[in-house]
This record gives sequence, structure tokens and C-alpha cells, in this order.
Amino acid sequence: MRRGGRRPIGMRLAWIAFAMLPAIAHSNECSVRSGPKTAALVELYTSEGCSSCPPADRWLSAFTSVARNGDVVPLAFHVGYWDYIGWKDAYADARYTERQRERASASGARYVYTPQVVLGGRDFPAWSSERSLTAAFDAIRRKPAAVTLELSASVAADRTVSTRLTASSSATLASRNLALVTVVTQDGLGSQVTAGENRGEKLRHDFVVRDLAMHRGLGGMQSTFKSKADWNAQRMAVAAFAQDLATGEVLQAVSLPLCP
Repeated sequence: MRRGGRRPIGMRLAWIAFAMLPAIAHSNECSVRSGPKTAALVELYTSEGCSSCPPADRWLSAFTSVARNGDVVPLAFHVGYWDYIGWKDAYADARYTERQRERASASGARYVYTPQVVLGGRDFPAWSSERSLTAAFDAIRRKPAAVTLELSASVAADRTVSTRLTASSSATLASRNLALVTVVTQDGLGSQVTAGENRGEKLRHDFVVRDLAMHRGLGGMQSTFKSKADWNAQRMAVAAFAQDLATGEVLQAVSLPLCP
């Protein structure tokens, strides 16, 4: 946690132009296929119990327009290790804390913190600098995609979300320690905080990860996500990415709004 910390900055993201095929809707299923360039996976590790996190939450929400085009895949992982201060984050999940700790350990970091931005699988402490962010995005989009992802999703009458993800790559990746991850996200969430460091604040969150499934290796995976009481399919999406677990590098990412 970094008190005082960063402040939101104006973003000029119109220049980003990753190639991404549009989503195709048919019946109650949507699908998307990744393009030839590598998309940028932006992970924010945040907590409603962290006084320096609200500016980072607002920063992530600024990616709404480019996220619609598949240019950037933003995800907000809420962690619970600040709950003891006095406010329990309703969107936190022990699996997200575990993911943050595992990625920190793999990179040699001695601790985890919030707010933390991980870009393309690597810690990105300069997230509040537009110049640094632009350079980092340029570096990612120059990489030809090492993996092609195809993601489809459907919503049942009981709001259960079913997804199917397939990944194809060159034979040179076969020996690497790879994983596929699929998540369900929700926009427009928020809380009126009544205790802890953010007491009295009304917080809003977008791209909040509500559930997660992981598969070791490439190939494909099918996942079923049972709905929670506050799920609103009109504000939800699914996202998926392929990652090298040894290096942390994200090889490709896609996102897809749920069909009405």
C-alpha cells in the first residue's frame, strides 16, 4: 500500500491500434479470435481497504474505450490482505491474492503491494506516467503474436456463464511451462465504504474479476462460471490469456462482452 501515492492522469490512448477481429454474435453465444499482434494485458491488484488504490481504480476505468476494441485487456484483481484494517473487500478472492504472490515469487520480488499494475505479465510501477505507458504499449504491439486464441461465451437463463477457449501456437512453445486463464469480469461495481482507510468514500470499479479458471498447457479449456447474486450480464465480459508461468510473459490476450 502506498499512501498519498499516485494521482489519475489524462490518457491519450487513441493512437493504439492493435489488430483484432470483431466479436461475432450468434444465438446466445459470442466469439472472438485474436489478431496477429500481441494485445496488452493490464492487471491491477487493488483493494477497497487501501487508501492509495482509488486513483489506480479510476486509471484502469479510463481504458473502457480501447477495451471495447480489443486493443487492451484490463483486469482488476481485488485482494483481501488489507481486510484486517477494518473494511472487507467484497470483490476480493483468495485465488487472486495467491496469483499475485505466485507471480511476485516467480519474478524474484520479496513482497506484494497495492496498487500494483502488471503489464504483459511484468511489474509496471511507472503506470502513472503516460510517456512510460505509451512506450510499454509500443513494445508489446511490436511483438508478433506467439499464440492465437479463440474464445466463445454463452449465458444460460440462470446467468451461468459457459466459455470455450482454444489456443494454437508454433511447435517451439511446446517445451515451455504455459497456462491458459479465463476470467469473468464486471463493470460498474462499487461500494460506500464505512470503515477502514477509505471510510466515507464512495468507490467505483470496472473490469473487476468475478471468477477465474486456469488450465496448464495450451490446447484448450472449457469453463463454467456459476452466477453470483450481484452479477449483471449487461455489464459483464469474459477475457482469456496465455502466459508463460516461468517468465511471467503474457503471450496473447482477448476479451469479449457477454451477448445479451
